[in-house]
Amino acid sequence: MNGFNDKQLQIIEKAEHLFAKKGFDGTSVRDIAEAAGINVAMISYYFGSKEKLMEAIFEVKIGRVQMRVEALLKDDSLTPMQKVNILVDEHIERVMVSQHFYRIMICEQVNNSNPAILEKVKQLKLRNAELISELIKDGQKKGDFKKKVDVVLMQNTLIGTVWHSIISKEHYRDFYNAQALSDEEYESQLKKKLSTHIKTLYKAILTNEA
Repeated sequence: MNGFNDKQLQIIEKAEHLFAKKGFDGTSVRDIAEAAGINVAMISYYFGSKEKLMEAIFEVKIGRVQMRVEALLKDDSLTPMQKVNILVDEHIERVMVSQHFYRIMICEQVNNSNPAILEKVKQLKLRNAELISELIKDGQKKGDFKKKVDVVLMQNTLIGTVWHSIISKEHYRDFYNAQALSDEEYESQLKKKLSTHIKTLYKAILTNEA
């Protein structure tokens, strides 16, 4: 996937955490080199620049998601709805685990300062929409899904709901008086509630069973 070696992946991981914590402009190449335990010159050698390193982060994340969706599409042991439900759960888990990456992605889109990154995000969304469209078309052929489905709005429902729920999770916690739960217990509960909520919405959007 993307041809990155172990050392490059280590640098990418460290840079991802630093960019999320300190921002792109607030993170120096030296900061990244120190975190990765390498010489500053190695970053230039492997990536060329800090901007190219940021692009590499997106290439790795985008590649992993697309490979997973492509694998699901080929799995004939699952129904189209089961595939959709798996994608929902895996997206929730991915965002929970990699919140730093999603912060970077949101910030880059808001700041609109790096055209190369914005193009990669655009291509990610387009490719994912194409893959989801294939899955939905398969469900339509089998009579499982409705004929008219807005794929982009479906994606927005998932992405927006999950991300907003995570960044405002303390509000949700306060509203439902869940302060007694440990952080781990609370995040586990939130994941389950998100999963049930989005799957219910998707069932209503995709099928006639809701």
